[in-house]
Order: sequence, then structure tokens, then C-alpha cells
Amino acid sequence: MRENWRSKLSVLAGASALALSAVTATPALADDAPETPVEIQLPGDVRILEGRATEPGAEFPFTTDEDETAGPAATMAAATAAPPSSTCLGATAAYGSSGCFQHNGDIIWAGDTKKDGMSAAVGVYTDYGRAEEVCVNKLGVNTWATCNKDYRESGNVRLRILRYDGDTGKFYQPEAWSGWIPVDGKF
Repeated sequence: MRENWRSKLSVLAGASALALSAVTATPALADDAPETPVEIQLPGDVRILEGRATEPGAEFPFTTDEDETAGPAATMAAATAAPPSSTCLGATAAYGSSGCFQHNGDIIWAGDTKKDGMSAAVGVYTDYGRAEEVCVNKLGVNTWATCNKDYRESGNVRLRILRYDGDTGKFYQPEAWSGWIPVDGKF
């Protein structure tokens, strides 16, 4: 009887801890508007890279919200149009920003999804000690910018999606993190 009580108490304590961590650690979803932007301090040696516009007619290596509104047939066509070698990995989004890593060419994609006067920013971290860099899309809402980098093929990258205010040079939450992504694209 006593062991049964202890196991029930253990399960209850574990469930309570899990529920509390889910409530306190849940990041903002891509469509959740923040009440007030919260500034994030990045290290002073962070290199800020201005993303470049994609070539006219270039296919995106992933589907966007606009593709989904066009209907299932258009979404399927967009998804199958890009070859597997150019797929974007680690797709991550937070309010107003989306990003991913294209392992074929080591390209960072930064998408601005909200008209709020800020830019999309995608921070890139490595597991081998390379200094952090941030790819910023200053092209405006509903645009995608790319930053072409060269990472160690045996390494991994992790993306941090943020908002960036170009007038002040400050970064803001909400933010979202991807998992570790192999640079060579092989999981």
C-alpha cells in the first residue's frame, strides 16, 4: 500500500513539473503578436550580415504561407519543385521572422513575415567555436533574403530567429531556436 502511494505521488510530482515547464518555457508562436518587444543583448563581437535578395524567379527551398493559401495543388507543386539537395533544414519561426539553413551551399534564409517596422534576423551558432553571425533581412515584409556562408562540413549549426531594429541596432524577442543541423545535411 505504501509503495503504491509513493508511486502515485511521484507521478503527480513529475506531471506537475512537466506542466510548469511547458507553461514557462513555451516560445511565442510565429503568429503571436508581442505586447511589447523585449530587447535581447547579443555579444558585442556578433557579426551582422545584410541578407541579399534572391535572384528573380528563384525557387524557395520550402513552402511559405502564401503557397498554402493557393490551394493543395499549388502547395504540392511548390514542395516538389525544389530538388532534395536544396531543401532547407531547421525551419524555425517566431513572430515576424522565419528562417532555415540550406545545406547545399551553406545558405541562411531569413524571411520577414510582419509589417512592424523591424527586420527578420537569423542568428547562426556552430558547435565548433566559430563566432556568431546574424543574417538580417532588410528588404521588407513578405520578402526572403539569403546569406551565403561557408561552414565546416563536419560541424553543426543552430539557428536563432529574432526581430531586428535597424534604426537602433537592437534585437528583440520573441525568439525561437532550431535544433542542431548538420552542415552536410546528413542526419
